[in-house]
Amino acid sequence: MANTSARMLRLLSLLQTHRYWPGGELAERLAVSPRTLRRDVDRLRELGYPVDAARGVAGGYQLQAGAAVPPLLLDDDEAVAIAIGLRTAAAGAVAGFEETSVRALAKVIQLLPPRLRRRIDALQAMTSPGVLGGGPALDAGALTTIALACRGEERLRFGYTAREGEATSRHVEPHRLVSLGRRWYLMAWDTERGDWRSFRVDRMSGPALTGARFRPREIPGGDPVAWLRSRLASVPARHDVAVLIEAPAERVRAVVGPWGSVEETAAGARLVMNVDDLNWAVLVLGTVGAPFTVQSPPELIDAARRVGAALLRGAGPS
Repeated sequence: MANTSARMLRLLSLLQTHRYWPGGELAERLAVSPRTLRRDVDRLRELGYPVDAARGVAGGYQLQAGAAVPPLLLDDDEAVAIAIGLRTAAAGAVAGFEETSVRALAKVIQLLPPRLRRRIDALQAMTSPGVLGGGPALDAGALTTIALACRGEERLRFGYTAREGEATSRHVEPHRLVSLGRRWYLMAWDTERGDWRSFRVDRMSGPALTGARFRPREIPGGDPVAWLRSRLASVPARHDVAVLIEAPAERVRAVVGPWGSVEETAAGARLVMNVDDLNWAVLVLGTVGAPFTVQSPPELIDAARRVGAALLRGAGPS
């Protein structure tokens, strides 16, 4: 049975190149008879791999794309490349795929041997991805640890710095990671406070698995994103932003998305936002790339000047 299993993996590895393999060449590579090769191909089909076969003297085999995703066989370099790509996507390099990338990354990391994890960590530490997500920088390792805790239904401990600056230690039952507004949030049941809480991942420090399992609770309302939106809406923002922008309202809406309201004016559009960080408003205005007039707050003018001066210094002399 061990020889059969090893031969099946070797056959799958060859077929996953997606080239056309003449039957004689494939049988020779595997050191089996044509009859044994046909049986092995039939076993792969039973497992969900769509292997096409051509009969005759020049007959052979080729793996085609199927309707479902069967198990993949990856070599070391391919596994490392996938993990690095998922980490980059999770950081916001591909909008709309952050949550999916974290879930997939958790599955991949669980299966990798320590030697490959060390390669991934080393490569990540020595590279600087150019992600323009606009959100705070995150530790990919910490994000993966949190995802593994959610997936494995394992209690999590971490340090947390609240909005007001208070530092506490938390012990939670993690349920879902949610990407919202260019930030990552953990939705969890706080065991010490006996209630649901949301935590900004960039404010978490040293997340660690505890080894203690828990039975998942029912998420309030059944939708973690809707729950988080309602919770954030109840928290007063630090700054009420209002800006007149000399650009079409649709152009401004395309940039700000659901994080602000835009109304048409005679000269263009009026943008209203409630933000904790004025740099987010500056980023929106810079992305629109049109002349604007700040109505409120006055601090936004200072923030825009500060960012603009930094960009000019970085650009060098004209």
